[in-house]
Amino acid sequence: MKFELFVARRYLRRRQGRGVSAIALIGIGGVFVGVAATLIVLSLMNGFHQELRTRILGVTPHVTVSRVFGDPLESADSLANIIRKIPGVRYVAPFVYTKTMVRSHTLSDGVVVRGIKPEEEIKITDLARNMKEGRFEFQNSGIVLGLELARNLNVMVGDTLSLASPFEGRATPLGMLPRARKFVVRGVFDAGMYEYNNTLVYLALDELQQFLHMGKSVSGLEVRVADVDDAEPMAKRIDGVLGPGYRATDWITRNHNLFTALRLEKVVTFIVLVLIVLVAAFNIAGMLIMMTLRKTREIGILRAMGATRQTITRVFTGVGLLIGVTGTALGTAFGLLVCLLLGRYRFVHLPGDVYFIKNLPVRIETADFLITAGVALVIAFLATIYPALRAARLEPVEAIRYE
Repeated sequence: MKFELFVARRYLRRRQGRGVSAIALIGIGGVFVGVAATLIVLSLMNGFHQELRTRILGVTPHVTVSRVFGDPLESADSLANIIRKIPGVRYVAPFVYTKTMVRSHTLSDGVVVRGIKPEEEIKITDLARNMKEGRFEFQNSGIVLGLELARNLNVMVGDTLSLASPFEGRATPLGMLPRARKFVVRGVFDAGMYEYNNTLVYLALDELQQFLHMGKSVSGLEVRVADVDDAEPMAKRIDGVLGPGYRATDWITRNHNLFTALRLEKVVTFIVLVLIVLVAAFNIAGMLIMMTLRKTREIGILRAMGATRQTITRVFTGVGLLIGVTGTALGTAFGLLVCLLLGRYRFVHLPGDVYFIKNLPVRIETADFLITAGVALVIAFLATIYPALRAARLEPVEAIRYE
């Protein structure tokens, strides 16, 4: 094999002088660009997915427990004690959920209202750490709302909002009007996602229960588990413990369509970027075919000296693999370097009012690097098969007849 590798390296050099031939550099450059682009784009997509997941988990509990048909939970405390005993469960907190209208002095909007216990909510989500203005507190009829909603209603910390009851109304000469109650804005949070910032409103659990005349009942229970990636089997385990009549939904299932679309996007992006490597493979195949025509005399001499067809095949396969390995190695190293620099220095900034993040996120996954490098090498190897077999079929007499 040393002989074949020696000849393959000689074929990649210039005719005169040292260095790699221009056509070999083009082949190496094609593989380099394809591998580097694929790795950089996949790492950026991984960063976006990780950032999106972090933002979702910053507001959403790992598992939500409720009644099957949406009826209130009457014995929330005893149910919470049962769930706390399940291995893998860290915290359990009650919540009340409803949809209604909120109104400032001049503007109004539809919102999703969640009643929570602040001291327990900070153990379930990261909402208290995402405060933009004010504090995550609810004393004296306090209310906390999202950044976009505060802008839409043109309110700040200390302003008053009127919350309409979704169930009751009062008779007036103009007809039935919803019963309303005033709350003071104590804080504005930025969850990092427009949907949450534009619709979510938080109240103290007891005040929302009183406002909705729910007594001590709640809409459901929020559960935080030890391993966030284990949320789906944990939800099934909770379902099995509680039995029929209750439903445990994990955060992955609630966002199933979103994460399915993101995975599909990553697969399609990978396939499209691999096409760049395929183009480079055609360049390698064309280069080897031209080399076969140009090296006909040398091939005939090698055959006349005793080289077998397998030897010639390995020589030209080695030429293609040297190009593929060199381009893949350089592309992998360059892609890793760019990803490390982007992750460390974050010198690429994004407009915060357009994207939910301000810096380009990067997440390096070893599997992406291994798969991309492996696919590039396989494509480079397949590109050498036809030219190598064609060179091996040359007869020594025909090759050197006119020499």
